Amino acid sequence: MVHSAFQPFLRAARANPEPTPSSVTADVRRQAFRDEALAMQGEMAPMTSLEDRELVLESRTLKARLYVPVNEEAQALVVYFHGGDFVMGDLVTHEWLCRRLAFDTKMRFLAVDYRLAPEHPFPAGLNDALDAIRYVATHRSEFGDESAQLIVMGDSAGANLATVAATLLRDENLGIVAQVLIYPTLGPELVTDSAHRYGSGYLLDVESLRYDYGQYLGEFGDHTDPRVTPLLSTDLFRAAPAIVVVAECDPLRDEGVAYAGLLRHFGVAVELLEAKGMVHGFLEMGGVIPEALAIVDDVATHLHRLVEVAS
Repeated sequence: MVHSAFQPFLRAARANPEPTPSSVTADVRRQAFRDEALAMQGEMAPMTSLEDRELVLESRTLKARLYVPVNEEAQALVVYFHGGDFVMGDLVTHEWLCRRLAFDTKMRFLAVDYRLAPEHPFPAGLNDALDAIRYVATHRSEFGDESAQLIVMGDSAGANLATVAATLLRDENLGIVAQVLIYPTLGPELVTDSAHRYGSGYLLDVESLRYDYGQYLGEFGDHTDPRVTPLLSTDLFRAAPAIVVVAECDPLRDEGVAYAGLLRHFGVAVELLEAKGMVHGFLEMGGVIPEALAIVDDVATHLHRLVEVAS
């Protein structure tokens, strides 16, 4: 059952449905996504500094934002990939969440502004994630303590990129000690029970996500490729320990649970955290819904503990 704190937001969303994705441009959708994110922001967690950076990669440069929290403990550097259906989202939309997580964990966060579809279809965004992690891992001193451990993290579409990248990079000795996946989307098929039960009217619309997967994949048609559908991975041995966060009333809930099970099957240590009564995107709503904020803080506690174990 959806937590009562979300009911006003669900009623408003159902009374004023967003236009179908195919009827508006990507830029219009991105601005609407940004406006919604800004409307949900509460008080910003204090930072010692917030620095806009550039990651100079082969044939392209990506923007990034480094969050340096007060009372930093320098145990780890978190490389963060935002959600937004592979089509939307940027450094602005997830600033509140990155600040809060950096503040709670006392760890530095580096948010990466990877390329978006449809202008840059698969595997552009994934390649950005891979190369951004490689760059950070080999230039740690540019972002903080040289000895800081590396964590990859993302929400929704960003979680897809994070876990695929963590798997593909596992044998490159980059020092990735953990992956944190917040309500991840793990493939374009969307046929689970939760996808049917919560696929419309619960903030994430399944048909819109299917459309955006089409935008993301472009001409790439193999949905069985584990880079597209990590749930179909046949080898996750040696992947980094994981925290998987799912929301009870989220279309993506069941695939997140299944992926946690798949990781365990391959011997990966996993913490599965289910947020009762929560909907997709609830962490970004922590600024206006105290119950969601409490779970943001809980996720940070689990992440902190995982890093201590890895140390």
